Amino acid sequence: MKKQLFYLIKITSTILITCALGLEFWYIYLQLNDGFIPSNLYYALWLGSFALISHFIEGVIAAFKANSCDKNPITYGIYTFFVGFVGLWELFNPTSESSS
Repeated sequence: MKKQLFYLIKITSTILITCALGLEFWYIYLQLNDGFIPSNLYYALWLGSFALISHFIEGVIAAFKANSCDKNPITYGIYTFFVGFVGLWELFNPTSESSS
């Protein structure tokens, strides 16, 4: 059950972080070209920005820790950036049920 939940979290997190990145890039593009984002997307932009910042911090933590766990720091940091907490969980608990 835990393995299925982690898999679902990984898929959902990857999709949502990719959408948040797209929204951020779109917002930056509009700011550079004197455009405006629709007002109903401001809350999604703030939520996405918060998620990107927290996932970035998780990715940096994973990158620093990955070297001591015999993993490539860059690839594991990027992986953790997209999957979030589950990536850190797998790194700190290598014998856990979520590892495949």
